[in-house]
Order: sequence, then C-alpha cells, then structure tokens
Amino acid sequence: MTRPLPAVILYLFATALAQALTVAAYNVENYLVANRMVEGVYREAYPKPEKEKAALRQVIAGIAPDILAVEEMGTQAFLDEFQRELKEEGQNFPYAALLEAVDPERHVAVLSKVPFKEVRRYAKLATTYFGQPDLVKRGVLEVIFATTEGPVSLFVIHLKSRHTERPDDPESAIQRQREAEAVRDLLLSRYPDPAKGKFLLCGDWNDISNSKPVRAITKRGDLTVGELLQATDTHGETWTYFYRREDTYSRVDYLMVSPALKPFVTTGGATIWDGPGVEDGSDHRPVVVQLKLKATGK
Repeated sequence: MTRPLPAVILYLFATALAQALTVAAYNVENYLVANRMVEGVYREAYPKPEKEKAALRQVIAGIAPDILAVEEMGTQAFLDEFQRELKEEGQNFPYAALLEAVDPERHVAVLSKVPFKEVRRYAKLATTYFGQPDLVKRGVLEVIFATTEGPVSLFVIHLKSRHTERPDDPESAIQRQREAEAVRDLLLSRYPDPAKGKFLLCGDWNDISNSKPVRAITKRGDLTVGELLQATDTHGETWTYFYRREDTYSRVDYLMVSPALKPFVTTGGATIWDGPGVEDGSDHRPVVVQLKLKATGK
C-alpha cells in the first residue's frame, strides 16, 4: 500500500510549481501571406492554412507557456489574429509585442500571460557585410519582466537563413556570423557582466550548435556570454527543424541563458516539445524551459 505524501511535501511541491515560469520559443513557419504548397497544390500569396494554425494552437495549449516567443510571424494584424484565436481556445496572452525590422514579411514577437516591465525594439541593429554597412535583417526584440529575482530580459532573434543568391557567401554563412556578432555585442552592451545580469536569448539561429555564428553568440574571447541549454524530446532526440526539401533533421532553435540566470533553470536544461500537433503546425519544434522564479508584474 502506498502512503500518501505528507501535507508539507505536497505544499512545497505546489509552491515550487507556482514559482516556475515557463518560457517557449517557436518558429511558427510563415504565419503570413506567402507562396506555399497547400494539400499538394502550389499557391501564390496564400495565408497559412487553417489546419496548420489549428495545429499551432494545439501545440501551444499542450505547453501552456507563461511567455511565448515566436519567429516568422507576419504583420501586426497576423499577431492580433494569433492572439485572439489562442484566447478563444483557452490560452490567453493579454500582453504582446511585435518587432518590424528590415525584413518586411517575417517578424519576431512575444506573447505573454504576465505583464511586461519594458519592451525594447532593435529594428536597425548595425552590422557589416563584406566591409559594407548592413543591418540585422529581423532585428532583436527585448522584453523585460519583473520577477522575484529581479529583472529578467528575454531577447528574441531570427538569424539569416541559408538561402542566398551570392556565390561568394554559400548558405549565407558569413552574413549569419556578422548578425550573430552584432547580437552578442548588443547583449554585452545591455549586460556587460553576464555573471550578474539575468537574461535569456531564444529563437531560430539557422545554424548548428558548433557553427561559427552560434559560437560567436555564446562567447567573446574568454568571456562567456551565455550557455546553450541542452534540450531533448521525450525520445531523447535533439532536432528542432525538419527541412522537407532535403528530408533532413537538425537543431537550429536555441535557448541560451546568462551565467546569472542558469541557476534558476529547472532541471538545468530545456525540452523539445513533441506532443500532439507538432508535425502539422510548423517545420520547427518549440523549445521550452522552466525557470525557478515568479513574475511579479511591476
């Protein structure tokens, strides 16, 4: 016969859950008007199909995050629709922020169940490309939350894809690295000592973990800017992106925490969501982390 847990243990367990803040990052794959295949038919200037949007909502309901960062979101009207339809299905995110940067179509955004303390939009983050001035195409969105452990910043990025027409930069590797360096320098301008500043950087980095762009973000010289959280699904697999054209799987979506925030990561790592709907909503899978702290509002 199994003895019931003592009331004090149940109370402590419930309190720990109440103190946990769940953050998810999800590339929602072209939540906008785009040329696409729909049920085997090529469609031009076609919105994201209802079947895919319903699957996204199913995934998000399964995760039930407090804070949701998304990439490949369309304009404000699309974010408004996304927010409204999530609410209709029980996931109410009353707080939302969108960044419209150089890329006119694909944006990053944050939806939240807890209030923002501050929102900072870096729509024209400077970089260089082959010696010429350039901008990080999708910018950087920073949302700051007041928590029981002080302010915590969530940065959302979507680095340059591998698609390019330049033969001198195959798969846009150089451009992506320059963007990564600009992002890293922005983080250090906001938090010069990552051992003291609590921040989380998430999104679609469009490269594998040992690539130069990813390494450029996590370190500058001997200084550790942040640590990539190890993440697996329920089967121990680590991929987050399925490239249909080549039938390949890779990990390009990350959660990186500053050294000051790492002690607050539940279990020390993250998870890759592989529950219902994930195969139909997007070509990416969301990455999720729980933080052992509580948002306080203001």
